[in-house]
Amino acid sequence: MRFPSHFYAIVDTAGGHEPVALAQILLDAGVMLMQLRLKDAGSRDFLAAARAIAGLCRNHRAMLIVNDRADIAKLADAAGVHVGQEDLPLEAARQIVGAGKVVGVSTHTVEQALAAEQYGADYIGYGAIYSGGLKNVRNAQGIQRLREVRAAVRLPIVAIGGITQATVPDVLAAGADAAAIITDVVYAPDIKAKANAILSTHL
Repeated sequence: MRFPSHFYAIVDTAGGHEPVALAQILLDAGVMLMQLRLKDAGSRDFLAAARAIAGLCRNHRAMLIVNDRADIAKLADAAGVHVGQEDLPLEAARQIVGAGKVVGVSTHTVEQALAAEQYGADYIGYGAIYSGGLKNVRNAQGIQRLREVRAAVRLPIVAIGGITQATVPDVLAAGADAAAIITDVVYAPDIKAKANAILSTHL
């Protein structure tokens, strides 16, 4: 698969924003690829947000990936699901979302990246690249390990973890196909302007 953009936006409530409203701001800025990440939401609220955002994404011809919940991705008719190492196995997630949908997998080592490729992931997330970020990571993987993963797999790679507008060129140069950014966006005083700036960032 090919990503429609090098900016993998993430709809997260960390900055206090209502998810559907945040998604609309991102789409208005030109975002073509986003993940809905609602770690603390109940299933009912998660599904309602996913359905609303999936509709917005279809209107903008953008791609929506649902974090963790293959069932919600299926019910919302999202483009796909992203699962972590402790979530549903890749095969089970794909069975739920159905044929033609995207399944991404979080990885933290070359071995996990190779396993995701072997079992048919459409793309991998890799990180955390930098310390800090939403999870306040202390032992980041770093750019060199990202290069090692790029050399090991052919799958598209989404780099994640502590990435900011300023470091997007570095992760793209190291082999990432897209950069996932949370804190630098959701805490920005002007989210639309921040998203525009990231979208206009190139190598």
